[in-house]
Amino acid sequence: MTNQEIAKEILSFVGGKENITNVTHCATRLRLNVKDEAAVKMDRLNDIPDVIKAQFSSGQLQVILGGKVTGVYSAFTALVPSGDEEQVEEKKKFSFGSLIETIAGIFSPTLPILIGCGMIQSVNALLVNFQLISPESGAYALLQMTGDLIFYFLPFFLAISAARKFKTNEYMAVALAAAYMYPTIQNGALTAAETGIKALDFFGLPLLFVNYKATVFPIIFAVWIMSYIYKWINKLIPDAFKILAVPMLTLFIMVPLQLGILGPIGSYTGIYIAQGVNWLYNTGGIIGAFLLGALRPVLVMFGMHYAITPIMVQEVAETGKTVIIPALLVGNLAQSGAAFAVAVKLRNKAQKAGAFSAAFTAFLGITEPAMYGYNLKYKKPFYAALLSAGVAAAYLSIFHASSNAVALPGILALSTYKASSFIHIIIGVVIAVVGAFCLTFVLGIGEQKEEKTGAGTTNSADLTSSMTVQEMVSPVKGEQIELAQVQDEVFSKELMGKGFAVLPSEGKIYAPFDGEVTMLFDTLHAIGLTSTQGAEVLIHVGMDTVNLKGQHFTPKVNVGDQVKAGDLLLEFDLDKIKEAGYLTDTPVVVTNGMPYTVV
Repeated sequence: MTNQEIAKEILSFVGGKENITNVTHCATRLRLNVKDEAAVKMDRLNDIPDVIKAQFSSGQLQVILGGKVTGVYSAFTALVPSGDEEQVEEKKKFSFGSLIETIAGIFSPTLPILIGCGMIQSVNALLVNFQLISPESGAYALLQMTGDLIFYFLPFFLAISAARKFKTNEYMAVALAAAYMYPTIQNGALTAAETGIKALDFFGLPLLFVNYKATVFPIIFAVWIMSYIYKWINKLIPDAFKILAVPMLTLFIMVPLQLGILGPIGSYTGIYIAQGVNWLYNTGGIIGAFLLGALRPVLVMFGMHYAITPIMVQEVAETGKTVIIPALLVGNLAQSGAAFAVAVKLRNKAQKAGAFSAAFTAFLGITEPAMYGYNLKYKKPFYAALLSAGVAAAYLSIFHASSNAVALPGILALSTYKASSFIHIIIGVVIAVVGAFCLTFVLGIGEQKEEKTGAGTTNSADLTSSMTVQEMVSPVKGEQIELAQVQDEVFSKELMGKGFAVLPSEGKIYAPFDGEVTMLFDTLHAIGLTSTQGAEVLIHVGMDTVNLKGQHFTPKVNVGDQVKAGDLLLEFDLDKIKEAGYLTDTPVVVTNGMPYTVV
């Protein structure tokens, strides 16, 4: 299930958005405050496949999701009423990850219409290529108009999703988009070369005539700034005058600001990004294309592929084509070819059928089932797909491949791709699909030890011999206890993984092994580490201490820091946490399960 599907099911089983008063999340669980606990269908929540457990604890409904919690939280907060933003959203520190998450949050809601319009452009190009319709016909004009809808009016679409992301008024955001797209500005931009008039004078401030059609950054910048101005004015104006003064003052400030400063800056930012991408491809195209084609699946794994979408859209707006998407096409198709080879190699009929289905889905442009379900599982197919995609992307760059539409990078959109000759597009596809298939077939898949043997039993000798041993010291001084003694079923029933717990005698957490800090939650009560041998460990200080919101905790490391066994990671005030009424039991859990089956 996708994060959005999980979020929708959770929302429906907790009594709907009318039953929610507050939403937060911690390292492992979605935390909801509800008006009526009787309206919550606990059994249905626990039946959702990706939900580990749902429970009431400390006055909150906790939905335990493990590693999926951040993505589901983002999807869930997009579904709650717009009037609850201030109590739904936690403040987050700025980071590269938060920037990517912001871009993803803005563009994700537009992907269905973005892909839909792109695919209609693909169909239109296909009909013309096979001479089924004429480029001068009304059918062609209508399909072209339909396919161009989101690209022409992109500021309106992004205004809504940006308003939801920045937690501000959606209708005010649409008004800002309308200011960009107003005929006075658009016509002024189109006739500036003829008339010599390049700006509108506003009390001495020049408001530049810029063509904002299909632009990305101007509206995002404007809505972001408006989210602060709108909130500030709303707090400043007395309640009796809010309905009149707040929208009027917001527009009076924002429209000149966006047309005079934010819009031109955003427009030129997009132009320079598009020109920079083309420059990179023209100067070091083969290497750049190889890396983008090969690393496309890696970007998907980390959720960074959404950052590419606005660049491609800006490319099409600026140059009429995008040189990035051919690399994404072969990246997807290579995953398909590798998954087809996995399907041929597998002996289990159910697994084989699933692999064929996933491979076909990837052939159409949706790679997650093939990549996560099969290629990554057996590793070698994943590496084969990366190499084949890189080679195919490099080949396409030599012949100046591009696409005039931001469609789903799959075989159905092939008609939108162009090169010095279309035969090179076909060759690039063959390199990706056949290359990944053959390379996977030769390397083999090394079927995992945990697959069933004989009459459906696990080969325990193979399993034991394949287990990995990770030594670690206790990260906190105190009395060690069994996880079963912890007063939280998520830990006591080992739903998050096996491990132990400590009743701390001092407020210091130390590194239990050599490794890297991979997670430090905003409220500082939990820290995640990955050892040099690959063990992933969660150290969770206290029970429900997320409610302290970081009070009494002092981190000594940051995410990404390399640590040695015994390094100080975190300090906490043990006495004050107890005085606040919280248990200080500290679970230490191995979260990546196999091959650490015994702790």
